[in-house]
Amino acid sequence: LREFISSDGIQFYHLNNDIDVIKYIGNKPFKSLQEANKFISTYSDYERNGFGRWAVINKENGEFLGWCGLKFTEKLNEYDIGFRFFKKFWNKGYATESSKSCLSYGINELKMTEILGRAMKENKASIRVLEKIGLEYEKEFNFNGNIGVIYKT
Repeated sequence: LREFISSDGIQFYHLNNDIDVIKYIGNKPFKSLQEANKFISTYSDYERNGFGRWAVINKENGEFLGWCGLKFTEKLNEYDIGFRFFKKFWNKGYATESSKSCLSYGINELKMTEILGRAMKENKASIRVLEKIGLEYEKEFNFNGNIGVIYKT
């Protein structure tokens, strides 16, 4: 796991332009590579909060697999865990492994007392990851007009 760097823009562009990758998250594809690069260059969570989403990199070959990490939402006063990976890396344990590390970091190093994960109820793979890392079902909620679920530590 590492902080985002400027060259990650192209990866974000391709990741968010795969309809299967963003199917359950409510984000729209980037309109251009320039828009993805702007997202990376203006990402301020590290400076603002001391943590954020991190690039997940294969240690053996340096390949960008996706991202995972923690986010603080000020207006909700809550910490959440999120992840997104290229399809070719699905079902290989990367989301679970990186999410476990991020969750541990949040609890043990940052002393967060509660971390939650959200997913659309249809997104069984993401729900499995949330369960594997030890989060427990809390409730359903309205996820952009769809049924969503919240899991918590």
